[in-house]
Amino acid sequence: MPDWAPVSQREGSVSSVRVTTLPGGLRVASDSMDGVETVSLGCWVGVGTRNERAEINGVAHLCEHMIFKGTETRSAYAISEQIENVGGHLNAYTTREHTAYYAKVLAGDAPLALDIVADMLQHSVFDEEELARERAVVIQEIGQAIDTPDDIVFDHFQVTAYPDQALGRPVLGSVETVSRLERPALIEYLRRHYGAPGIVVSAAGRIDHDQLVGLAEAAFKSLPRHSECRIEPAQYRGGDYREHRDLEQLHLIIGFKGLSVHDPDYYAHSVLSTLLGGGMSSRLFQEVREKRGLVYSIYSFAGTYQDGGLFGIYAGTGPDEAKELVPLLCHEICRVADDVTEDELARARAQLKAGTLMALESTMSRCEHLAQQLLVYGRPIPIEEMVRKIDGVDLETVRRMARRLRQERPTVAALGPLETLESYDRIATRLE
Repeated sequence: MPDWAPVSQREGSVSSVRVTTLPGGLRVASDSMDGVETVSLGCWVGVGTRNERAEINGVAHLCEHMIFKGTETRSAYAISEQIENVGGHLNAYTTREHTAYYAKVLAGDAPLALDIVADMLQHSVFDEEELARERAVVIQEIGQAIDTPDDIVFDHFQVTAYPDQALGRPVLGSVETVSRLERPALIEYLRRHYGAPGIVVSAAGRIDHDQLVGLAEAAFKSLPRHSECRIEPAQYRGGDYREHRDLEQLHLIIGFKGLSVHDPDYYAHSVLSTLLGGGMSSRLFQEVREKRGLVYSIYSFAGTYQDGGLFGIYAGTGPDEAKELVPLLCHEICRVADDVTEDELARARAQLKAGTLMALESTMSRCEHLAQQLLVYGRPIPIEEMVRKIDGVDLETVRRMARRLRQERPTVAALGPLETLESYDRIATRLE
């Protein structure tokens, strides 16, 4: 197991993880891995969909797309050509709270990869013709999501849980908002939010920390010194969303107010999700699919944010099976608070610990986790600390967590044939 000691700002730290904060506030973090020949690196920005106003919903995601479309010195083709000339790959993603731009290359090509990422973040030109094309691409992406019921139902679940607020709006935006986004809106969003204090440069693999710091100092001289990261507080409300579609399956999510990343019960939240619907040995998979054949796909999830979260169960079922499925789901959700066993708890803890430790074998996973930990907690989290907290989740904590989830009204989102789906009030009563 790697020695992930708590972060030290002092040079010469013996930990595999080192962090340096540059004078402008940019944090540079590295996780050195012996025995690999590659490096994963990139920039993680502490803003996303939550930092958008309603009228520009989708701007964070569109900016992510446009940053690949050419800089003052590189065309869009040159960006992809230069990284692929050395056998590397470059990608990005946007979430509700973060945006990431990252690359994986052979160790010797780390300077090139960092230079490309830095150039994209600071010197993208946002050409009007490219913007028109990329708006069309994103609108197609939105259409694809709408045509994928087991994908779009999660957007409906999110907006029903957090209505009329940024946390509930879709990452992609809507056709209407994206169609209206013009170049000044994108430039202004980047100017306000892509400042040095809100960005982490992270790398993992065969990387020298001092070299990385020197490269970052030279490459990121044009970042603004201020980063606006304000968000409106999360206000969970819950409720019911139903959309009839002529489909073979009903796509259903039943969920609750979850926990924030800073909640003391954060690890219990994850253990409960794993125990309830996190694998083929989980309660839901065994009771709903294996024993009764009511679904093809069923799983639970525990999504967390800075100041809120969502806990939910997704199931894809046929219209004839829905009548039996919903009472069974509600029964399983309720009874886990009373009869969870030591064997189930031990298995769930083992799954979480194994997933955590297996991720240490991936340069990309370690790079990403390091950046996210710095953005969320302000420090890297030692692996021993994570394992200790997972092991600290006992039966009473899980039972308390299960009861806590049901204290507020549930959120139900359903898409497909709805004829046999119980009313929201009936489902809510079953969960009391």
